[in-house]
Amino acid sequence: MQKQFIKNRKGQKIAVIVEQVENQRGLAFVMHGLGGFKEQPHILTIAVAFQEKGYTTIRFDTTNTIGESDGNFEDATTTNYYEDLEDVIKWTETQKWYEEPFCLAGHSLGGICTALYAQNHSKRVKCLAPISTVVSGKLTTETANHKEREKEWKESGWRIEKSVSKPDVIKKLKWSHMADRLKYDLLPNASKLTMPVLLIVGERDETTPLEHQRIFYNALPGPKELHIISGAPHTFREDTHLEELNHLLDQWLKNNKI
Repeated sequence: MQKQFIKNRKGQKIAVIVEQVENQRGLAFVMHGLGGFKEQPHILTIAVAFQEKGYTTIRFDTTNTIGESDGNFEDATTTNYYEDLEDVIKWTETQKWYEEPFCLAGHSLGGICTALYAQNHSKRVKCLAPISTVVSGKLTTETANHKEREKEWKESGWRIEKSVSKPDVIKKLKWSHMADRLKYDLLPNASKLTMPVLLIVGERDETTPLEHQRIFYNALPGPKELHIISGAPHTFREDTHLEELNHLLDQWLKNNKI
């Protein structure tokens, strides 16, 4: 495992972990969600599933999250997460182990970023696994979860919550995050996602619920799968949910000969 720090287009430090495998079959980029980080159990589980199939994996902390990269969580936007994904991929192009087409996987906001990248560069992407993915800013605003806190968030300008992954961290997010998210929607260009696509969502996900995943699934033109993890919330933390996540990824990679 190699951990290094690279610079993004703004000159900010991004922490990247590369786990190379012998007889590399290809590359897989794995991206965390809003306020997440590269060592979260579900991010590790996704990476391991690809490693077990012979893929060198690249995990990284975006800027403006609670990992090791520069920036402040309060400034997090879909735009900055997406640009960091682009910059990490651009950096890997300079490495001797670089290969394309490559695989992309991401959770939640990382899901929409990886899918947007696949829409913009479809020939470079071998397969796509947006897990518990944000489908559009508009759909986010329609969830009961969002509506409950929208008024206070708008009026105060802040959404404040304790991190579950790092309980000592208080996450404060500006309302401008939502204004930025509303610029993004996977549905208009879903037809560009002709590569194998795997969607997984927790049965109890209130942030990116099953109904959103079904809308996205129905818009996909190529080989596609949608799986529901029974009893699971938006972020998979329990061992049984993580085991199922690994199993679903393993079967999908096997079935599609990826």
